[in-house]
Amino acid sequence: MNAEQTSMKKNRWVWIIPTAIAVMIINVTIHILYMVAYSYLINPGHDAAYYEAHAVVSAPYSSIVVGMPLLFLACRWIGRKFAARFVITAALLVWLVYFLIDITFVLFAGELSRIALVFIISFVTKLAAAYLGGLAARKLVVEA
Repeated sequence: MNAEQTSMKKNRWVWIIPTAIAVMIINVTIHILYMVAYSYLINPGHDAAYYEAHAVVSAPYSSIVVGMPLLFLACRWIGRKFAARFVITAALLVWLVYFLIDITFVLFAGELSRIALVFIISFVTKLAAAYLGGLAARKLVVEA
């Protein structure tokens, strides 16, 4: 194993934070695309305030529906970078970083009391998706 491969193997944990951030960016981007489709194709003809109100209501649900498969795939991907004994830990760390970033935004926006139940559902389902992604990655690592 050359020095670059050894260095990459030692530093694989640095992928946790960028992976969580990438999942968040993709999740938000998909919701923005949904809002564009909603405003131009599904329910056109309303003023901006109507669409802003819909975006506020639909964002937590979109985060659940889109976030679960995104987190599963991200954790499956990142888990393949680790030895089998660290795969689940890496997947759960991606979830933890995602959770910490998202709860920070929600708290600063003052929205937690309004969306508390949906927020809990969102992160429990994302936790399950991260764990299942880790299990899938571990299976791939063990088979390799």
